[in-house]
Amino acid sequence: MEKEAENGEMRNLVLGRYEMGRILGRGTFAKVYHGRDLRNGESVAIKVIHKDQISRQAGMMEQIKREISVMRLVRHPNVVELREVMATRSRIFFVMEYVRGGELFARVLRGPLPEEKARRCFRQLICAVEFCHSLGVSHRDLKPENLLLDNNGNLKVADFGLSALPEQRRHDGLLHTQCGTPTYVAPEVLRRHGYDGSKADVWSCGVILYVLLASFLPFQEENLMQMYCKVLKADYRIPPWFSGDARRLISLLLVANPEKRISIPAIKSHPWFKKEAFLQEPRIPPPPTPVEEDDELKPGSPKFYNAFKLISTFSSGFNLSSLFQNRRPAGTMFTSRSPTAAIVERLERAGQELGFNVCMVKPYKVKMEKKSGNEWKGQLELVVMAEVFEAADGMAVVEFSKDSGEASEFAKFCEEKVRKRLKDIVWAWQGATGTDGGEQ
Repeated sequence: MEKEAENGEMRNLVLGRYEMGRILGRGTFAKVYHGRDLRNGESVAIKVIHKDQISRQAGMMEQIKREISVMRLVRHPNVVELREVMATRSRIFFVMEYVRGGELFARVLRGPLPEEKARRCFRQLICAVEFCHSLGVSHRDLKPENLLLDNNGNLKVADFGLSALPEQRRHDGLLHTQCGTPTYVAPEVLRRHGYDGSKADVWSCGVILYVLLASFLPFQEENLMQMYCKVLKADYRIPPWFSGDARRLISLLLVANPEKRISIPAIKSHPWFKKEAFLQEPRIPPPPTPVEEDDELKPGSPKFYNAFKLISTFSSGFNLSSLFQNRRPAGTMFTSRSPTAAIVERLERAGQELGFNVCMVKPYKVKMEKKSGNEWKGQLELVVMAEVFEAADGMAVVEFSKDSGEASEFAKFCEEKVRKRLKDIVWAWQGATGTDGGEQ
């Protein structure tokens, strides 16, 4: 991987099938670049995170893992789509949908939105948040800076870095981490007694609606403690230009007691929310269907290996495997830069050299069988499957699995026997501390 220029840009760097361009923004631990998909010229946004920076911050690695897990889960028309995750030894790359219109915050700085436009943004925000909550995800940092607008004025929720999943709740069923942006955070979060993440998100939506209509915050003081006091008491004033229905909805959203705060179903039934619109629920695309063993392959092409599995398996020092269901023992997979046909040929030869009966059960999948030499003549001692997947241009993943036999024999096969015979085609073994070819 080329080093970044002194100005922090990675312009014209080719990352897999993406070309990186100008820098779009900077955060504490990440930079976001404009990118281009070389296959079709489509624009993408590429978030680049330096592992050495986050490894020095307590809890940051878990936060990145959680962000990936949540963005994989939350697929909705009003949520920024995560297309792909890639990693090298020093960096992690999030390839995301590019939202051309920029932050909603920039629009609000120009002045209050007309109620019709504010209503449209708020409806889309509520639809996205409701979908997240249905999956057990709380965003916990909703604010106009994390809401993007596309060319058609449609809202997209971004930045799930502080989001929470159900397993983060304690025995009392509540979240306890105090996080978020002070001017948008709910009173119960400040009290530090535990809070319902979904109800806290609703408060933040209320602050956002106020800002859309007013172009300033409901709780804003130069002294932070004074501002917190106002938040805790829900002490705010509504500008005179708000309509009656808007006033009433905000008064139901910005309620200090979360148990008395309006729910999302009630928001969607409110007259202001429903006014002058034929409400049609956005079409939510189904989650990607994993390729099953019996799925038919395209002639001459191996299966595509999920990029999320690739980063979780081979990213040294940044194992994400705890996020995903498919967990595999260390040393049962490797990456290779060799052509897939050459990899299959080497697998067959290695199996034969080790005394296995080798056969091709389907394209790019090899079966290796070894019979026991004891009195149980003909009994299979070990059966191993080796399958080749396409991971990216010029990169393949080989995955070994035990079909039958002792786990100890399978481990010995992977760690001692086959490893020595394939070293000329291996780029990196799962769990290895480095690679032969260096960073890409």
